[in-house]
Amino acid sequence: MVNDVGAALDGSGGSEGPAGDVVEEIRAAGGEAVADGEDVADWGGAGRLVAHAVEEFGRLDVLVNNAGILRDRMLVSLDEAEWDAVLRVHLKGHAAPLHHAAAYWRSQGKAGHRVDARVINTSSGAGLLGSVGQGSYSTAKAGILGLTLVAAAELARYRVTVNAIAPAARTRMTERAFAEAMAAPDGGFDAMAPENVSPLVVWLGSAESAEVTGRVFEVDGGRIVVADGWRPGPSVDQGRRWSPGELGAVLPELLAKAAPPEPVYGS
Repeated sequence: MVNDVGAALDGSGGSEGPAGDVVEEIRAAGGEAVADGEDVADWGGAGRLVAHAVEEFGRLDVLVNNAGILRDRMLVSLDEAEWDAVLRVHLKGHAAPLHHAAAYWRSQGKAGHRVDARVINTSSGAGLLGSVGQGSYSTAKAGILGLTLVAAAELARYRVTVNAIAPAARTRMTERAFAEAMAAPDGGFDAMAPENVSPLVVWLGSAESAEVTGRVFEVDGGRIVVADGWRPGPSVDQGRRWSPGELGAVLPELLAKAAPPEPVYGS
């Protein structure tokens, strides 16, 4: 089931072209595919998408959430409508299909059917580290990471795994961001080809990944990294409430023991 509302990068317009083109590629390769044009950031539309998939194929095994738009602005220039649009498409566009798919899998389990399902969400290095000029995008992508962790914990009881990828590849959304890395050397490995990302998505959707959940993978070119994420660092506990004056002597020592943060993209 190939879903795409066919909007431009700024979220405007709509076309059946993108989804239809991919369906034709799949069919030409000997596969079976159906296009769907629902808006995944619409709660009802996401429900109709899941129902459409079950109607066409009789079951749902894997959900890949990948919807996104760009409204790049520095924070001082960002307006409310741009902020809302980016969070709606990226974050709600992941949450809504995930909700309806999870409800389907829960109903299947309650009906006595064996569930063995996968969800792959799409975050970004901007969600892991932040990106100058992409405050709304970075926030949405970071939210997807949080959603992934919660969903992995909640859906484990239904035998559903939930993981996220943070890919770097040349797409309609990233061609300007990766302008300097657009072209591969003559006859060389194209590190920015989106085809470099899809094998990881396939593996995460397979039976081999049944024990992998709540994980985030960075992938670009031939490199795959398991992202460690936030975890406790140096600490101190005096067993009572701190005063601001006391903290001035303690916090610099903690920060000196901690690993320095990774730089924000573009900083």
